[in-house]
Amino acid sequence: MVKKVILLTFVLVGGSLGYNVFPGLISNWSEAPTWLMNPIIGMVLGAGIFYIVSLSTVTPIKKGLVKIEKIFSEMSTTYLMFGSIGAIIGLILALLFSYGLNALNIIFISDVLPFILTVILAYGGFQLGTSRREEIRRLFVPKTETQENSDVLERKEGETFRKYKVLDTSTIIDGRILDVVRTGFLEGVLVVSHYVLKELQYIADSSDSLKRVRGRRGLDILNALQKEKSIALEMDDSDIPETEEVDLKLVHLAKKLDGMVITNDFNLNKVAEFQNIHVLNINELANAVKPVVIPGEEMTVMVVKHGTERSQGVAYLDDGTMVVVEEGKHHVNETVDVIVTSSLQTNAGRMIFAKLSNEKKSLNNHKQLSH
Repeated sequence: MVKKVILLTFVLVGGSLGYNVFPGLISNWSEAPTWLMNPIIGMVLGAGIFYIVSLSTVTPIKKGLVKIEKIFSEMSTTYLMFGSIGAIIGLILALLFSYGLNALNIIFISDVLPFILTVILAYGGFQLGTSRREEIRRLFVPKTETQENSDVLERKEGETFRKYKVLDTSTIIDGRILDVVRTGFLEGVLVVSHYVLKELQYIADSSDSLKRVRGRRGLDILNALQKEKSIALEMDDSDIPETEEVDLKLVHLAKKLDGMVITNDFNLNKVAEFQNIHVLNINELANAVKPVVIPGEEMTVMVVKHGTERSQGVAYLDDGTMVVVEEGKHHVNETVDVIVTSSLQTNAGRMIFAKLSNEKKSLNNHKQLSH
């Protein structure tokens, strides 16, 4: 589509120049045929010449437009809006100055200086509008009595701050997002799409008892989030017809709001990252805040089942971390003291490898007896 627009632009420009300029050029040629003086002939020739030229230049122009589009897509709406307003004000000032300079009727001052002044004032207005946009915005926002009496400066939002956080279905059903919100580590606005709400309702009405419990838990979490005063929760009713998948609809919504996606879904995480959408993964957060265990550290665990390898047993910490105990097969359903030997971080979480503490003690006793 972009290629066709570029070709059409070249043809229209060439046709316009040929219609207006070509007859005048031909009139200087004394031996030129009369039919070449016709503006229509000039328009056809101009359009044809520019079309041929456009075939070799359309690809570089298209690449340039794609780069420009990428640059603008990474800029926030407020940045572009205040920058444009500043540039327009700069152009108006340049126009007013140009009237005075043209009246002087001096070659350099009347012809060249207005152009230079226009570029400088437009660029300066854009820079002023973007760098001072928070102060300008605050001028038009009515201050409350609390703000007027406060001596604390308002925090400036950085370019990396994303106000809107789009919740997906897995995060709501998981429920840990409620605890994260209550701790105050999240700021901004939580956004729930009506597509997610429909999916939760569908799960809550499922004939499968397990799915029904999960769906109702998700609805309860939503109601609890709505009552939380530490963060705002908004419903989004906008239609997203670009795709049928709910996860992809959330990616489009986050891109539209210039926000983030909060999810536990590994696949949605990768899709969002591929489309340059910032992602907050609750599982990654949980793994990051788990206490670090050091080889040699002792702990008490309950072996609950056999491991995959011979003689191994499996235990779990309170936060769900799996502990693989060597020689723990013979201590299932027993509480034992173990010593950490190593730990492994995986996509599913952290695994801890340990051995029975009494093995080390028996080994030390054996050494003492041998001496």
